[in-house]
Amino acid sequence: MNKYLQKTAFFIIFCISTAINGQKASVSGTITTTEGEPLGFANISIVGSIIGTMSNDEGIYSLEVDPGQYKLSISFLGYQTLTKRINIQKDENRLLDFTLMEDALTMDEIVVTGTMKEVNRLESPVPVEVYNPAFFKKNPTPNVYEALQNVNGVRPQLNCQVCNTGDIHINGLEGPYTMVLIDGMPIVSSLATVYGLSGIPNSLIERMEIVKGPASSLYGSEAIGGLINIITKNPIKAPLLTADVMASSWGELNTDIGLKFKLNEHVSVLTGVNYFNFDNVIDNNDDNFTDLTIQKRLSIFQKWNIERKDNRLFTLATRYYWEDRWGGELDWTNAYRGGDEIYGEAITTKRWEFLGQYELPIEEDVLFSFSFNSHEQNSVYGDVPYIADQKIGFGQLTWDKSIGDHDLLFGSALRYTYYDDNTPATGGEINDPNNNPDEIWLPGIFVQDEITFDASHKMLLGLRYDYNDAHGHIFTPRLAYKWSLSRNDIFRLNMGTGFRVVNLFTEEHAALTGARDVVVAEDLNPEQSYNLNANYIKKIYFDNGSSGSIEMSGWYTYFTNVIFPDYESNANQIIYKNLNGSAVTKGLSINADLTLANGFSFLLGGTLMDVSKREEGVTKRQTLTERFAGTWSVSYRLPNNNFSIDYTGNVYGPMVLPLLGELDKRPEESPWWSIQNIQLTYKGMNDIEIYGGVKNLLNWTPWKNQTEPIIARAFDPFDRGVEYNAEGNIIPTETNPNALSFDAAYVYAPNQGVRAFLGLRYSIK
Repeated sequence: MNKYLQKTAFFIIFCISTAINGQKASVSGTITTTEGEPLGFANISIVGSIIGTMSNDEGIYSLEVDPGQYKLSISFLGYQTLTKRINIQKDENRLLDFTLMEDALTMDEIVVTGTMKEVNRLESPVPVEVYNPAFFKKNPTPNVYEALQNVNGVRPQLNCQVCNTGDIHINGLEGPYTMVLIDGMPIVSSLATVYGLSGIPNSLIERMEIVKGPASSLYGSEAIGGLINIITKNPIKAPLLTADVMASSWGELNTDIGLKFKLNEHVSVLTGVNYFNFDNVIDNNDDNFTDLTIQKRLSIFQKWNIERKDNRLFTLATRYYWEDRWGGELDWTNAYRGGDEIYGEAITTKRWEFLGQYELPIEEDVLFSFSFNSHEQNSVYGDVPYIADQKIGFGQLTWDKSIGDHDLLFGSALRYTYYDDNTPATGGEINDPNNNPDEIWLPGIFVQDEITFDASHKMLLGLRYDYNDAHGHIFTPRLAYKWSLSRNDIFRLNMGTGFRVVNLFTEEHAALTGARDVVVAEDLNPEQSYNLNANYIKKIYFDNGSSGSIEMSGWYTYFTNVIFPDYESNANQIIYKNLNGSAVTKGLSINADLTLANGFSFLLGGTLMDVSKREEGVTKRQTLTERFAGTWSVSYRLPNNNFSIDYTGNVYGPMVLPLLGELDKRPEESPWWSIQNIQLTYKGMNDIEIYGGVKNLLNWTPWKNQTEPIIARAFDPFDRGVEYNAEGNIIPTETNPNALSFDAAYVYAPNQGVRAFLGLRYSIK
């Protein structure tokens, strides 16, 4: 029986039933997605009452009510809630169908990041932003790093014009202050942050959870400014087959393939393969350097879900990542790798990751989580080699216990980091007898108590203790309070601390060190932060079925013992020391989403912030940090549901840029700049989706309207025409009047101009 006949039969049955008793009215119909798929077990309820029902596995529902006026609410996890006012008469049998749109910024999603427990986002005392694949499909990108460009308060920051490496800024704080987790495991950090983010394909993502502000009381070191938790798909719920192929007019090709199968009745396996290739040398700004690095990337991911007695959790996942990239002078080839004839920066990366979760077979709720990763890198920057090896092992045991109104979480964790390279930072060449790899053991314990006073008030108390050989005892407390003013109004107040142990040896520093000596001027203390964050969410429902929400946040974070590298005092040294002062980041942000009954939807975000450091009575803005950032997404789905249009973009205010000295004539601040994109998607064929559009509509690049070259002395990348004084500092000469050296770190925006793209998605559920 087809869906139309099922619906008609269902309607006739309820007409007969109502005619018999003559006292009730009813409303019935079908709940479907925009693709026409039935939504089984969706919630249908009368707002303000306990009357409600659920749709069956075919999406069909029926609700018997007394005659009168009602506000009907239809909701399903991961989809935008619909409301509709109805006036139903005695003996009337209303037939109402509803189509739910996938929610790009989910309000009612289940989250785990804020408290390490599964909890409805609106019930969590800790504000967590959740983004699902529908959000990222509005501006399709080949990896997580680029996908974050339209998240309010989060900005991918390029650190090098030549090799195109980067990190993630949250509320203006630099990459080392952002912790990136995969399924709750800290496997993307330190060395791996620079390149590792490029290797996480979007096709594997179930959702992305973002916490802005310190989270060290639960997650330890590096969660000092915020964290991003990438939740991968559950093999049980994933489609049988997915494929996503996208190409651009610049010559980029990205391919994602996902396959699910059951090894046996208890084991489900999800396999994902991502391949990215860009092999087109482009130099639109005529500086004889590549505008975008030549890249080849391969990522293979597999996740196992093992069903156990009493539904106890057991998952295993592994990923292999390989990348080869180079940028430099246009006539560079691999034959010049490591030489001083033609300049190029070439990086080969090999990476293994392994992680899992195992719920102990005991009555108590005890979970063991573990991960291990190995990151090998072979790089050259001109004639300077950089060979590095990093290994990180992590284990964590948590015990979840509820006693009355107290929801307790106890945990212990151990993290081991091994790092070795060929620079003076670790004693020289890897095989040299004087080599001294860096090893960090970081054990910790933590406790958390979530107290429910009543339906409107919750409080969360947390404390973590860590011990480090270099820093000793480290305590990080936090407090969170949630007040539900009403069902649609929530206020949160969070206070907490964060810390980051000293880890001088990251790849981005090594690119600058070359033969410099690393000098530690003093016994370094761990960086610490103290944060206050206020958050307010308002959900709004309109009589015509439209809905929306507004979320506002204000924060203030104070940093002590900030560690910074001094590259200027001596050109032959990097001098590390704690800041003799303090650093502060403060600001306000707002996110607003609106879904209209006519098919339009809007996601708007804006952030005002001030990030500065103060030393010896002088306050300076942090470089490469904007004071204003805005993001938007405007979507329209045509009435037939076959076509949709997405217009996305961001805008950034001026940033302080890293100049080489007082004589450097390049601008001290960036201009206002914006990256905007448009996309058209067609879903009129079974299991197939076609999308295409234009990225960077304004063709904005950092060299537009710039009289001075972006890359300093691009004509002399080996600094053959640079002269130094006795102290090792560059001096002005007739051929170098501005006392410059070759510099590719003066970068604030992507150097890739306007381009068209076309893609196809195929899915079998």
